[in-house]
Amino acid sequence: MAAQHIKIGIIGGSGLEDPDILENRKETTVTTPYGDPSDVLIEGEIEGVKCALLARHGRAHNIMPSNVNYRANIWALKEAGCTHLLVSTACGSLRECIKPGNLVIPNDFIDRTTKRNQTFHDGAAHSPQGVCHLPMFPAFNERCRNILLQTVKELGLEVHDKACMITIEGPRFSSRAESKMFQQWGGDLINMTTCPEVVLAKEAGLLYAAVAIATDYDCWREDCESVNVQDVLKTFAENVKKVKQILLKAVVNIAKEDWSEAIAEAKQCVADNTMGGAKA
Repeated sequence: MAAQHIKIGIIGGSGLEDPDILENRKETTVTTPYGDPSDVLIEGEIEGVKCALLARHGRAHNIMPSNVNYRANIWALKEAGCTHLLVSTACGSLRECIKPGNLVIPNDFIDRTTKRNQTFHDGAAHSPQGVCHLPMFPAFNERCRNILLQTVKELGLEVHDKACMITIEGPRFSSRAESKMFQQWGGDLINMTTCPEVVLAKEAGLLYAAVAIATDYDCWREDCESVNVQDVLKTFAENVKKVKQILLKAVVNIAKEDWSEAIAEAKQCVADNTMGGAKA
């Protein structure tokens, strides 16, 4: 096993901030050049594999999507030694075939946010030098995605093997016109947190993949009520156990493989696409 060479960060969405998934855990309060992350880092192990858990919205779920300090979260996990990031997210479905309660492993995104910092290379004195013109294809790490898919199948669960995630600013949900427009754009799912998290993870050289739970049909269906928080939380709670099982087993599956080359390639991608900065 290559477990000693990797450390897996887990960013939990609603209902997945449970530190009990980690053994030998300890809490660490950290700060970063970009401010404080959403909560303490909880570091520990899953079957001997080093991991770090972070609650995206804080353990009290009191940070709205626009106010999540995504840069601090990713930076803190990177500084803690993480090489991979596995994350969970609740989302709405824009497709009839993706039903509430379904599991999805997204492979692409469309960013509709407007207020969020998208890069560590912002020109500040504490930031990495240069301007990073980061390529976002592939958006998610394909090898990590495949391990998540393999893990889901090993657990005997059904899963949609790809989807395009629309990320909106929030905290409001979409209008019906917006929801239908996102369908026409090719969106399959909609949430409020994938961007800029996926972008910053790639810029940090981390291997990132997500497990999404469809909790509702947003509001595009003519014969359905609009999405509401009560229904979202109910559906998520009914399925959160599945996501925990996937993450626990995926960590072990990831650790079985040698990631040395993939980690080096992820870092080199950032170096090769940074102008005006020191090359790695």
